[in-house]
Amino acid sequence: MKSIDDCRMIEMGKIERPEGNLTVLENGKNAPFDIKRVYYLYDVPGGESRGSHGHKQLQQILVAVSGSFSVTLDDGQSQRTYLLNHPYQGLYIAPGIWRTLDDFSSGAVCMALTSDVYHEDDYIRNYDDFLKFRADD
Repeated sequence: MKSIDDCRMIEMGKIERPEGNLTVLENGKNAPFDIKRVYYLYDVPGGESRGSHGHKQLQQILVAVSGSFSVTLDDGQSQRTYLLNHPYQGLYIAPGIWRTLDDFSSGAVCMALTSDVYHEDDYIRNYDDFLKFRADD
């Protein structure tokens, strides 16, 4: 079973140009999995949280495309919080990790890149069920 130690910040690099910067994330190069789905979170009201779930198999990379937010990871034993605030860095989240996103700045945009398409049966939405999943595995 994965732990929060299997999660990490990924430096995607930044190509700086006078006309604007560019960051590239490519399957097989700087992404630790093949990207099958991309979605965005935005216009999160102040004080609201997002996430608060785990995945059985799904891997993710979260990127603060604009603004900033915090991500707290929990493996049932330990917790670690990351501040995402650079569009050239991503947070890799391994399967079996509970995540909560908080402290969204005004105008923040969170881009999520995932290892698979949406499957409701991969979600663990109740924390007690998450702890049972961790204990059973």
